[in-house]
Amino acid sequence: MEKNKQLRVFAEEIRVETLHELAHLGFGHVGGAMSIVELLAVLYGGEMKINPADPQWEDRDRLVVSKGHAGPAVYATLALKGYFPKEMLLTLNQGGTNLPSHCDRTKTPGIDMTTGSLGQGMSTAIGVALGNKLKKSDAYTYLILGDGECNEGQVWEGAMFAPHFKLDHLIAFVDYNKQQLDGACDDVMYMGDMVDKWTAFGWNTVKINGHDIDAIVKAIADAKAQSGKPTMIILDTVKGNGCELAENTFPCHHINFKPEQIAPSIEKAEAALEAARKA
Repeated sequence: MEKNKQLRVFAEEIRVETLHELAHLGFGHVGGAMSIVELLAVLYGGEMKINPADPQWEDRDRLVVSKGHAGPAVYATLALKGYFPKEMLLTLNQGGTNLPSHCDRTKTPGIDMTTGSLGQGMSTAIGVALGNKLKKSDAYTYLILGDGECNEGQVWEGAMFAPHFKLDHLIAFVDYNKQQLDGACDDVMYMGDMVDKWTAFGWNTVKINGHDIDAIVKAIADAKAQSGKPTMIILDTVKGNGCELAENTFPCHHINFKPEQIAPSIEKAEAALEAARKA
């Protein structure tokens, strides 16, 4: 499909800009930023109702990136959509920047919720979704959780709340990349089968390949066809996907690197972008 080809190009553009952004800094949350690139491409490539010229447009869809450390990929996406100049990406996490390490709605155009204190994005996204429902708005609220973040009790309070109040315009994702700050998720706190767990809490739940554009598009379409319950889409992903430096580093939640270490990853990402454009 032509549209999904465009989304693949957009994903590769996000990947390239994110890598350049991080390379300029020399350190950062590479792993968890790179694993949600395809999702961001789908959401901002046409799925979400947004207006970059008016970031505070009242009727827009909202995205809460509860795993706020994925900010670099979100910033790259927003820059590519025209929320702010791409040159601003090179100020990431530096003094006086409007692009801090974690997403901050008071600093960055296009960020709907300040996040980074893990678990809290679950509550704020539910609050937005409930508010829209009370206002009889047809806007959707999207939420991105980390798999390690799901160790937080606040996540499971929200897991009970959203189905009880039939928040069917809430579509959430778990970035199931199997790693968190201190190592493998199963070693830190084994969560069991995520699909079974969310289903048991009353969510419409599906697990897909989180790097498959077609699968993401279909899962969101199916979620929007649901009535009376929220949807949880478990994204089976690779932490650091598309950045071989991070993919081959364990753990890779936050890493330091030299220009020559990340240069091959940038080169491969740029090649992948060109291939996507020619496909």
